[in-house]
Amino acid sequence: MPNDSLLYQIALTMIPGVGDVLGRKLISLYGSAEAVFREPRQHLKKMPRIGDLLSHAVGNSGILTRAEKEVSFIERYRITPLFFQDKGYPHRLKQCVDSPVLLFYKGTADLNSNRVIAIVGTRNATEYGKNSTREIVSGLMNQQVLVVSGLAYGIDSYAHRFSLDCGLNTVGVLAHGLDTVYPWLHRQLAEKMLSQGGLVTEFSSKTKPDRSNFPKRNRIIAGLCDAIVVVEAGRKGGALITADIANSYNRDVFAVPGRVTDPFSDGTNYLIRTNRAALIQKADDIEYLMGWKEAAGMAKAVQRKIFIEMTVEEDKIVSLLQENGQLGIDEICILADSPMSKVSASLLNLEFEGVLKCMPGKVYSLL
Repeated sequence: MPNDSLLYQIALTMIPGVGDVLGRKLISLYGSAEAVFREPRQHLKKMPRIGDLLSHAVGNSGILTRAEKEVSFIERYRITPLFFQDKGYPHRLKQCVDSPVLLFYKGTADLNSNRVIAIVGTRNATEYGKNSTREIVSGLMNQQVLVVSGLAYGIDSYAHRFSLDCGLNTVGVLAHGLDTVYPWLHRQLAEKMLSQGGLVTEFSSKTKPDRSNFPKRNRIIAGLCDAIVVVEAGRKGGALITADIANSYNRDVFAVPGRVTDPFSDGTNYLIRTNRAALIQKADDIEYLMGWKEAAGMAKAVQRKIFIEMTVEEDKIVSLLQENGQLGIDEICILADSPMSKVSASLLNLEFEGVLKCMPGKVYSLL
């Protein structure tokens, strides 16, 4: 079988009842996706709650046959699979407890770009919403942010289009497989994004854009970014769901206010009123709140001290950041082979000493 590792990784995601959390647990227990399929069925049956289902699925050759077809599809269309243990897997998304075990990506943008903003909103975008989106995107040109959205009608599609116009990379997160584009009217937009951004999904080919897939898609949008901007939204809909998920992931959430009589600003005003989002009016507000650009006349940049006494733990963390550039706190714990409590204390001290900085999503880099 060609590409055995990928074959079994895909097959693992196709087992009924095995979601992202359980999938990672199985990998942790058995070492690899292939090892799960090679484990004796009588051992798998002992797994709490899902043992019988799991042992039956592993013995079902139909799952591996489907996975083989998916491998062929991936290779034919030069799609990049990203398993959660791969180095190229988005490190921001990896920090989320329910992040996908496997992603399928086609494009040119780096999903681990230094600065990533999601822009979402209503499908029924008004001129006010379009203009706000255009001003925010164009205002972020100098920051070279990666703009993420859901390729939906309305604000999502305008965020993608304006990003392309401004020369910014933009990635669309899909609620279906990469063998189609939904909505179909956005196929030309999607094609342009492949050379200036990309398309990403957790769904295999032939997966239809069913309603239940969109909340799953929204969690990927929230997990990929440093912050999310809601431009226009009603009180119900995907934009507010994405904002709630982003809050649960400790992402920064921003909202553009609107008239109290405008139904498509009811959701954004609600987010601001209930402290679920910070009010912004333009890109400068995002830059300031994210610490991407110092406000004129504000505090001087923290200067790194030349001589400081570091503990063994702190020295190890500094070495890791020198080697890798930036790392999430979970990655530091793994690479340093140290508990979260000890790493957190060391990171805090190094931040006070002006050695490193903490970025959104608890990602750290040296100053």
